[in-house]
Amino acid sequence: MLRLLSTVIPRRRFKLQSSTRSSCSSVAKMMRAVRVDEPGGPENMLLKLVPTPQPKDGEVLVKVHAAALNRADLLQRRGLYPPPPGESDIIGLEVAGTVEAVGRQVKEGWRRDERVMALLSGGGYAEYVAVPETLLMPSPARLSLQQWAAIPEAWLTAFQLLESVALVKEEEVVLIHAGGSGVGTAAVQLVRLLGAVPVVTAGSPAKLRMAEELGAAAGFNYREEDWSAGVRDLTEGRGADVILDCIGGRTWEHNVNCLALDGRWVLYGTLGGRQVQGDLLGKLLWKRGRLLSSLLRSRSLQYKSDLVKRFSSRVLPYFSSQPPSLRPVVDRTFPLEEVAEAHRHMEDNKNMGKIILHVCQHGS
Repeated sequence: MLRLLSTVIPRRRFKLQSSTRSSCSSVAKMMRAVRVDEPGGPENMLLKLVPTPQPKDGEVLVKVHAAALNRADLLQRRGLYPPPPGESDIIGLEVAGTVEAVGRQVKEGWRRDERVMALLSGGGYAEYVAVPETLLMPSPARLSLQQWAAIPEAWLTAFQLLESVALVKEEEVVLIHAGGSGVGTAAVQLVRLLGAVPVVTAGSPAKLRMAEELGAAAGFNYREEDWSAGVRDLTEGRGADVILDCIGGRTWEHNVNCLALDGRWVLYGTLGGRQVQGDLLGKLLWKRGRLLSSLLRSRSLQYKSDLVKRFSSRVLPYFSSQPPSLRPVVDRTFPLEEVAEAHRHMEDNKNMGKIILHVCQHGS
């Protein structure tokens, strides 16, 4: 059984070979970025030239080679999830790339061309993004560029929900909704890493098979079966100790029905609606259940920095082990020019794992 590392792992440095050349020119005053001038459908995203950001004190300018999609991106495009005050209004919460320039008062000694991945509050769908250095992570060895981009937001979200919010313990049963999503595929593997038992719901046999290949003990097709009863049967009537829920409204009664006594129900999305009808409070009280909620984007820089530090020391080494103990799942890759099609692919719920945008590509 795997255990989370408790010691800090020295940061390894990886640079592009000097013989490689980027398809993006050196830093210019203007860069390509995806803009949404009017909230709406995927067709409202336009590729435009905008000013290249300049790194402030404590920031690093990253040349973005790849960015990953998140459900929050779809909401922001529709005008339903604005960035926190002071953050870039360009969509995109996670990227992989190389260090292009370093601002003043940067302490960690990041070097030009060093391979990095970054958690963002916005700005990812662009050729360059300025990032607080504390939100940078070195890209793991043995992984592809696309896999680097699939890590920051999805894996940090899953890690935060399990480690900081739900406080998952060994041998507990953790029910993960949307088990084929980026967060879902990360959560399945992290639950195993924590010594607990992952169980998933998903909407297709293919997604369930993938989740089980990643370590899920069982999976239930929410389109075809009563997953709440399935969880109770699997646990011999006890129910799930923890539920990771990105659905919300329409699933609340099933969630409470299969929640164990003193269980923790962690809400981090509302894809199934925000309205609740019925005796939620009474049924939750009868279970002595705890309803917890969490968002990562709106957290303070200090909170995110501490989270990145814990994740980097306790989880990141498992991506580079031989053989790797953890792996990010990439569904499809689209060029930045096809960002609208990438959003449609996610809206149709076709993806298994992360959808990646190619922004700038280094040579082979």
